[in-house]
Amino acid sequence: MSQDNLIKLECSECKRVNYHSFKNKKKLKNRLELNKHCKSCRKHTMHKETK
Repeated sequence: MSQDNLIKLECSECKRVNYHSFKNKKKLKNRLELNKHCKSCRKHTMHKETK
């Protein structure tokens, strides 16, 4: 995997980058949104892809 496919996932509530993941940019054109656990908020929140 190349570094081009690496994305950061940011919490929508506290705005902290908690996760890194890979994405196939040829198939998924829009930004990724996942419901993940944020350890600073201590609950499941929506995490959005950042640059």
